Amino acid sequence: MNRNNDKLLFTPGPLTTSMTTKVAMMRDLGSRDFEFIEQVKFIRERLLQLAGVSVEAGYESIIMQGSGTFGIEAVISSVIPDDGHLLVIINGVYGERISRMASIHRIHQSSLRFAENEVPDIAVVKEFLHENTDITHVAVIHCETTTGIINPIHEIGQLCAEAGKVFIVDAMSSFGAYPVDLQASGIHFLISSSNKCIEGVPGFSFVIAQREQLMSGEYNARTLSLDLFAQWKGLELNGQFRFTPPTHALLAFAAALAGLELEGGVAGRAKRYIENYEALAAGMKELGFREYLIPEHRGYIITCFHYPEDSSFDFVSFYEALNERGFVIYPGKLSEVNCFRIGNIGHINRQDIHNLVRAVGEVLAEKGILMDKREA
Repeated sequence: MNRNNDKLLFTPGPLTTSMTTKVAMMRDLGSRDFEFIEQVKFIRERLLQLAGVSVEAGYESIIMQGSGTFGIEAVISSVIPDDGHLLVIINGVYGERISRMASIHRIHQSSLRFAENEVPDIAVVKEFLHENTDITHVAVIHCETTTGIINPIHEIGQLCAEAGKVFIVDAMSSFGAYPVDLQASGIHFLISSSNKCIEGVPGFSFVIAQREQLMSGEYNARTLSLDLFAQWKGLELNGQFRFTPPTHALLAFAAALAGLELEGGVAGRAKRYIENYEALAAGMKELGFREYLIPEHRGYIITCFHYPEDSSFDFVSFYEALNERGFVIYPGKLSEVNCFRIGNIGHINRQDIHNLVRAVGEVLAEKGILMDKREA
């Protein structure tokens, strides 16, 4: 892989990016330049293709300046009417964040909480929807980055369709590497970000929206800058953003989309990420690390590992030692268990994973950390 001498990022984003993507940013385009407008049009069309939908099928793509959280809040604050009732299905930090957004915008909400290492119980969700008929919208995370768990969005979406609910999916860490059938899963709004599995750089999020539901929210916005309908309307009117767009990030994203296509699309990218995960899981197990999730709940985006049992293990010094060797991992965010996370996504491959695992082994030996390999 062609890259410069940057440290390798084994995180859920921002990610290690290709040299082609980096180079694409090394030019200046005006936000109203016809060439830039054409790039934006290309990106919006390509996003729909990646989602397996089209304008003709009744879907739209909307680009929103800011991180993925901006895109999530744009949807939450724009599509739920004053008399709406949001159900948030939570099994991690990012589900809790959606609930917090709803609270700030004074949206009537209910929450279904599950343990961080458990997928939502479909029977419980079904019963809750049956007992709370005034619920209008349901939101869930696809890949809950807290642990890397993959939630059953297809099954939840079918329940929403049967009950006539609007279904919102945070696909921040999965879109571009996990196939998702929006129509079959009854997804009305899917949100992701430029710096995740498509391997662009930070700067914007995007929403794949069912047009009918998007249009119904024309007057629901609770903010000016995050007004999803107004953002879409402006892009449709003249291809321009309402406010200053992240021009360089969009140019990088166009290059990243081309790279995704060259790799074989979603299937090709998933193949590499799966290979990365398998190499990581095998290597870390050999060192004595235990994964937090049970096998049937694990995804291949990010992997969560328990701290070693050795009481002398200190994550900060462990992290710093890896960082000095050129490998950047990610702290855990679990409420009850000490864990750290390693991302399998970005412009990295199996050899990079092998190099990381070797470095982990070196750090353990350097610091005299004893591992119990019998339980790994």
